[in-house]
Amino acid sequence: MSLLSHDELISLINKKPPLVEQMVVPEIQVQPNGIELTLQYIEAHEGAGAIAFDNAERKLPPTKNIDFDGDGWVHLPRGAYKIVFNEIVNIPKNIAAIAKPRSSLLRCGATVETAVWDAGYSGRSESLLVVYNEKGFRVKKNARVMQLLFFRLDEEVGEGYCGIYQNENK
Repeated sequence: MSLLSHDELISLINKKPPLVEQMVVPEIQVQPNGIELTLQYIEAHEGAGAIAFDNAERKLPPTKNIDFDGDGWVHLPRGAYKIVFNEIVNIPKNIAAIAKPRSSLLRCGATVETAVWDAGYSGRSESLLVVYNEKGFRVKKNARVMQLLFFRLDEEVGEGYCGIYQNENK
């Protein structure tokens, strides 16, 4: 397994389907070792969720949209929020991805929690923004909040991701 470089990422963005599409400014978002994802919208959880071994018992909590102000900013108190990205990711069967928060986010007392982006996944992704700073955190619409790191697998998977989030919000 090897981490894809800037030039490999550019090559995969220019293929059909592109590795990542609907970027705000690709020239800025494609970094030496990954692609930055940007904030489309934020939602607050309004109830409890549940998971079990069997996905038949999975229950996602209800959420409510948090509006940006007239200048595109929002102040978030300490807590956890669902965030949705602008970009759509299309991962081939020989690549998987993980994400890390941008260091500026961490320096503000906030982070992004994510799951693995499986080989074969395609869709608009969501993550968890956690604000630890007791004074809260201000974030602007389209802010670059995390970097998605793509790894070439030693061999292509036989069956890629086929869960309920495939092609979600595409």
